[in-house]
Amino acid sequence: MNEITPYPAIKTVLTEWAEGLRRLLGKNIVGLYLSGSLTYGDFVPDRSDIDLQAVVRNPLTEDELRSVEQLHREVERRCPEWAERIECSYVPLELMRELTPSAQARPWWGFGTLYAEAPAGNEWIINHYLLSKYGVALEGPDFNELIPPIDIHDVRQASARDLFKEWVPKIEDSAWLSNSHNQSYLVLNLCRILHTVHGEAPGSKRVAGQWAKATYPEWKSLIEEAERWAYGDQMNRQADAVAFLRFAVDRANETKLLL
Repeated sequence: MNEITPYPAIKTVLTEWAEGLRRLLGKNIVGLYLSGSLTYGDFVPDRSDIDLQAVVRNPLTEDELRSVEQLHREVERRCPEWAERIECSYVPLELMRELTPSAQARPWWGFGTLYAEAPAGNEWIINHYLLSKYGVALEGPDFNELIPPIDIHDVRQASARDLFKEWVPKIEDSAWLSNSHNQSYLVLNLCRILHTVHGEAPGSKRVAGQWAKATYPEWKSLIEEAERWAYGDQMNRQADAVAFLRFAVDRANETKLLL
């Protein structure tokens, strides 16, 4: 783990998660992968999550689900600074090979809870792409050996769909928008969506934020505040975040990706 991250607590998370799953799932494991900001140089200790992906041969049984849930709770108990900041999907190999969002749900751990049947959303192919480019195998083959090639046009279309289906409804959710973390998360995700739909390959929020500030300087102040935000900070930019979301919708419509 030394070459993956310099943070001792994260090494503990990765080691205990991988070793625990080997013990609990054995030959049902196809591959265990680290993804997200830790893999593409965008990690910020005060705000980033740890993103994990488990690919299994067969769907987890009820007994396996209970064991996996207990493993996650134990990992977060031993590493409390990462409690509720670890996300992980458990996807059967057959389902993982599908590049369009499947109607079949899969287990997902996040926010300190195991959701046994979490749906696959528009970010499905986007996450596949990021794993294919940056994912680190903790166990098993290179991620690219598990999936068919990905057409970047399909990724851009998925990013546009994600904007309209995942983020536009937030305009009416004042309770969600009042949370400072959510404001920052929304702004940085909008930067990445705009960066992708306007012809660039998906990448880190840092790169997308730099691009967005240079391309749309009128939003520079908002983006910089979103980038600086850390747990415990107050952002108080709800109205500006909504305005940026509406702006992003107009820019995405210009691409005609969803026509």
